[in-house]
Amino acid sequence: MKAKICVPLLLLLALVFVIFYREWSEPEERSVEWIEEGRWFKGNTHTHSLWSDGNDFPEMIVDWYKKEGYDFLSLSDHNILSRGQKWMPLKQIEKRRQKGDSGTLAKYLERFGRDWVELRGEPGSEEIRLKTLEEIRPRFEKNGDFLLIEAEEITDKFRQYHIHINAINLGEVIKPQGGGSVVETMRNNLRTVKEQSERLNRPILTHLNHPNFHWSVTPQQLAEVVEEQFFEVYNGHPGINHLGDTNHPSDEAIWDMANTLRMLLHDAPPLFGVATDDSHYYHGGNVSPGRGWVMVWSEELDANQLVKSMERGEFYASTGVVLKEVKYDQGSRKHLIEIIPTEG
Repeated sequence: MKAKICVPLLLLLALVFVIFYREWSEPEERSVEWIEEGRWFKGNTHTHSLWSDGNDFPEMIVDWYKKEGYDFLSLSDHNILSRGQKWMPLKQIEKRRQKGDSGTLAKYLERFGRDWVELRGEPGSEEIRLKTLEEIRPRFEKNGDFLLIEAEEITDKFRQYHIHINAINLGEVIKPQGGGSVVETMRNNLRTVKEQSERLNRPILTHLNHPNFHWSVTPQQLAEVVEEQFFEVYNGHPGINHLGDTNHPSDEAIWDMANTLRMLLHDAPPLFGVATDDSHYYHGGNVSPGRGWVMVWSEELDANQLVKSMERGEFYASTGVVLKEVKYDQGSRKHLIEIIPTEG
C-alpha cells in the first residue's frame, strides 16, 4: 500500500511533520537527485543525562535510543560536555528517579555488569563515576550502525528570559556568553559557535530551543536573529508552552510569523524547524524519550555529513509520520510525498 500526497510549496505540512527546502536562497531550478544518493537516518539532537539534569546514566539512555531504531543521538547536557572525571552521589542519583520504579543503580548493573560500573565510598555514601562520551562510543558505534554526535545545550539567560541553544558536533565546550537583550544574547552565543566552527574546521549546527519556555523568545526576536537557521518547532517536554496561550502564539505559529518577517523585512531565508525530545526522565514520568525526532538524508552516517545535510534542508522533522520519498517539482511548485503507512 502506498500513500501519496501533493501539496503546494508554501503549505505548512501538518502538525506532525515539517519540511523545508532552500528555495529562498536557490531560486533556480533545484535538483532532487539527492533523494537517490543516500538514505534516511533517524536521530534526536536534544537529550539530557546525569551529566546535568537528566535522571539516568548516559549509556543507559544511548542503549534505549539504539534499541528503538535510532541511527544517531546527541547527548546535550547543560553547559557541559561528557568529558573528564565526574563522580555523583548514589543518593542523589536515586532521588531523581520517579517513585515506584526499580532502582537506577540496579538497572544499570543489570544492563552493563559490575565490571563496567565504578563505585567508591562506604555504604550510605557511595559515589558513581559517570562515563565519558569517548568511553561509551565503542559499545554502541562498533558496527558502524549507530553514531553519537557530541553536543551541548548552551543555557543562557537575559533577565527572566531563558535563551537555550543546542550546538551539535562541537569540539569544545562553550560557556554562555550573555548579552544586553534577548537578541544580543542569542547573537553572542551563535557568534561563539561560529568562531569555533571556523577555527576547528568542522560544521556545527545550532538550533534555538523551546522559544515559549517562560515566554522567552518572540517571533520578532527570532526573525531578527538571521544568523540562526534552526529552531525547535516541536519539543517533547510538557513544560515549555508548546501550544502557547491566549497571549502568546504556539511554536508552530511562531515559525510562520518569524519566517514571514524574515522574508519581508530582513531579506533572509526561512528558518528550518526541528523536532526533539528534550528528554530528562527514563524511569517513568512525562519528560520521556521517543516523542520528536529528525530524519536526515545523507550518503553516510557521519557527523559532518549529517550536519551539512541538515544545513541544506535535506531532512524532515516528525512526531510519528515516516516518509519514504520526497520530490519537488519546480514547475508546478509542488512536493510529491510518499508516506510509509501504518495500521490503524
